[in-house]
Amino acid sequence: MASPSDPAPAAIGYPPRGNRVLLRLEGAAFAAGALYLYTTLDLSWWLFAALILAPDLSALGYLKGREFGARTYNAAHIWLWPVALGIVGFILLRNDPASSPVVLGIALIWAVHIGADRALGYGLKFPGSFDRTHLGPIGRAARGGSTGA
Repeated sequence: MASPSDPAPAAIGYPPRGNRVLLRLEGAAFAAGALYLYTTLDLSWWLFAALILAPDLSALGYLKGREFGARTYNAAHIWLWPVALGIVGFILLRNDPASSPVVLGIALIWAVHIGADRALGYGLKFPGSFDRTHLGPIGRAARGGSTGA
């Protein structure tokens, strides 16, 4: 039975609570692993601090509308891009071990961001509503308030 804070999960498209917990734990594991790997690259923590929130700039898409905002936010918060960038960074390092690991570092920072978001329950956004995600409701939707969707 759905609680008032999570109305009809199946009807809205949310996974069952147990699966959401597993997805959040998976996000935490990815964030921790990527953070550990970043420490092994001996890169600047200033770079990390400067870029850790960069994927959230994609939320500026919401200025153009809810659907467009959801698309831009989701595009920056899928694993595809940090994995692809990480592969490029790894290939660069493999072909020239003396090259800078900065590309790989940026991919890891991006992965830490996505993993931390998932661990905190911030998932991919449903079109038309910032606070309904593939991991369940957040913000007003989690408190049972109206989201305008």
